[in-house]
Amino acid sequence: MTSSATGTRQSSTTGPLPSRNDRPLAITGAIAACAAAGVGLVVLIMLVLAGWIAAPHAGVGLTGVLRTAGLLWLIGHHVGFALPSAGRIGMLPLGLLLLPGTLLWRAGRWVVRTGGVAKLRHVGYAGLALAVPYAMVAGALALACGSALATPSLPQAVVCSFLLALTAGVLGGARAIAPWSRMAGLLPDRVRSLTVGTAGALAVLVAAGGVLAGGSLILHLGQFRAVYGTLAPGAVGTGLLLLAQLSYVPNAVIWAISFTLGPGFAFGTSTVIAPTGSALGPIPAFPMLAALPPGVHAAAPPALSVVVLAVPYLAGVFGGLLMTRAAPVLALEVAPLWGFGCGLLAGTVLAVLAAFAGGPLGNGRLAAIGPSGWQVGVVTALEVGVAAAVTAGVVNWLRFRSSGVGADAEDQEAGRGDAIPAAAGGRGQDAGPDGHTI
Repeated sequence: MTSSATGTRQSSTTGPLPSRNDRPLAITGAIAACAAAGVGLVVLIMLVLAGWIAAPHAGVGLTGVLRTAGLLWLIGHHVGFALPSAGRIGMLPLGLLLLPGTLLWRAGRWVVRTGGVAKLRHVGYAGLALAVPYAMVAGALALACGSALATPSLPQAVVCSFLLALTAGVLGGARAIAPWSRMAGLLPDRVRSLTVGTAGALAVLVAAGGVLAGGSLILHLGQFRAVYGTLAPGAVGTGLLLLAQLSYVPNAVIWAISFTLGPGFAFGTSTVIAPTGSALGPIPAFPMLAALPPGVHAAAPPALSVVVLAVPYLAGVFGGLLMTRAAPVLALEVAPLWGFGCGLLAGTVLAVLAAFAGGPLGNGRLAAIGPSGWQVGVVTALEVGVAAAVTAGVVNWLRFRSSGVGADAEDQEAGRGDAIPAAAGGRGQDAGPDGHTI
């Protein structure tokens, strides 16, 4: 009884017992990285096993299944690979980033909570503790999955996995410390307004791209069904084919955004799909590509072309409006510059997405697929930026007038003019009987 009381008294005076936060942050990040990579790899192994069981697999053993799952894991991190007979394959689905991104998001939250990270400015250390071992795992997997049939790119495996783990881990760790509203409140007013305006412009472009891509596929539903009938994938194959098409939906949305901007995109060398017209060659038997009928086609109807080409300017107007409403009253000459900054940021984001949304399918005719990243970035900066600048300037001028800043300045000038005669010794209407001005 006495020893128990003494132990209790000692623990209360010396503080709490050592907790799980005493583990080094690097060890915590390594555990989270291995867990995230392992879970993602297990999910893909199960999918590949389902396809291996359903399809003929003469000469392909479990080793080939594991190697294929590892290659798909790398493809999910946007790692290209080379085929000896075809060349480099870089046209990869962006939708596969959802699986590792979600796992790394959860891993980042776990590292921050378990590692005892309490301050928002220290979340970057937790992200590095997660990203470095994760990139090492990806590099080892790229070396292990290489074979005479397919060779993944080792530099891309390390760099792409590191960037994905760092981005998702930092965002997940930051969310574990504070809600988004609180983190937004920590930003300066100008930066927060610029972020809100850019997000608004991008949201309009993404929504328009989704509607355009979905509408085009609906218009060519007959060709879509014909491709399915030609492939005859079966029950399990239909599920896997549907999953593959869903993983390419982000690519299709980005292509549609490039279409609305004007430059369009290519599907093969010397091809173009743009509002002014399209010229395509033969297309692979993939159901989603039924929305791109081969051959040479004239431009869309004038009314539809005008609506499509007006989308970037509407996005700029919406972004400039949000930017101005989120910011305090700006100087008249500064607001258009901040509005154009929304266009520059939106162009930078879309340029990166467009560069990742395309890529080669070998060294032949399909060596050029997707939009041009630099063209998309420049056109977005100009179209969205100019519309946002004009909108921000007009809305800020209206706020400037309605806020009473101009009226206060006029009242001050009028008061200064009325005070001059009194200072000269004249008697105004408020002068008292002794001659002093009240």
